Amino acid sequence: MSDILERLADVIESRKGGDPDASYVSRLLAHGEDAVLKKIGEEATETVIAGKEGDRLGIVRETADLWFHCIVMLAHYGLRPADVLMELRRREGISGIDEKAARVNDPRIEAERK
Repeated sequence: MSDILERLADVIESRKGGDPDASYVSRLLAHGEDAVLKKIGEEATETVIAGKEGDRLGIVRETADLWFHCIVMLAHYGLRPADVLMELRRREGISGIDEKAARVNDPRIEAERK
């Protein structure tokens, strides 16, 4: 699965700085951080709505849109899907309750919030 995410990230990366008239990704990135983040919010909302409706195909399609736009956001910040997968691997086998509690006390995270 990570192969498709990395290939998609490569395509998105290749569109950075491209012609906004020829590429949706180029256009979105050219509009900047707020546009990228707003699009994630829209896709997240559409995913929630599909879930509330119990629309299985809609859930899959909206989740694909959400993941796509999250990869665009990662590219905007110079990150890759592998960075997220590494974090998920780090969390593997750790209780969600314990992991969240550790984040609250993590000085790196506290410093980033300031």
